[in-house]
Amino acid sequence: MRFEKGHKAATRRHIIDAASKRMRRNGISAAGIAGIMDEAGLTKGAFSPHFESKDALVREALASALDDQQHRLEEDQRRGLDLEGAIRRYLNRAHLEDPTGGCPSAALLPEIARQPPSTRKDYEKGLRSYVATLATLLSDADAAASRRRATAIFGLMVGTLQFARAVPNAAQAEQILEGGVEAALHLARVPSP
Repeated sequence: MRFEKGHKAATRRHIIDAASKRMRRNGISAAGIAGIMDEAGLTKGAFSPHFESKDALVREALASALDDQQHRLEEDQRRGLDLEGAIRRYLNRAHLEDPTGGCPSAALLPEIARQPPSTRKDYEKGLRSYVATLATLLSDADAAASRRRATAIFGLMVGTLQFARAVPNAAQAEQILEGGVEAALHLARVPSP
């Protein structure tokens, strides 16, 4: 059977998207090839023409999720969103309830740390890019200082979201999110000379 031009690339993209969502929902270890391919509406046998290994798919799925997160932040900036808006967009109920479509760091950080060095290097590249974009929302004159503070702010946001997702009480989760917003905004203030 012949497929239209671009079919293989579109199928590959579809597998990456399905893997990215499934991994953020279930975790990297729990997201097996059969389950990912089933979620993509394909057979397990369709995996090998697109990826040499699960590790290769994990790298691409993480990169894709990080790219999506980066593009959302850039789009928000173009619309005039300031740092407080970016923090509140990250630390809110909708993001709390949507790990599948949300931040890969908040959903997968402990597992990312256990991945092979190539995956962790790819993650680090995406993280640096996101933090650099976040740093542009800070008012530091020193770019290195902005990146350090943006890294701390992002780390606080990720940890806050993870804590809020871990508690079953919705009111407690909301309090955790609001406390994270306050702490992130405190970190965002320009330090005194």
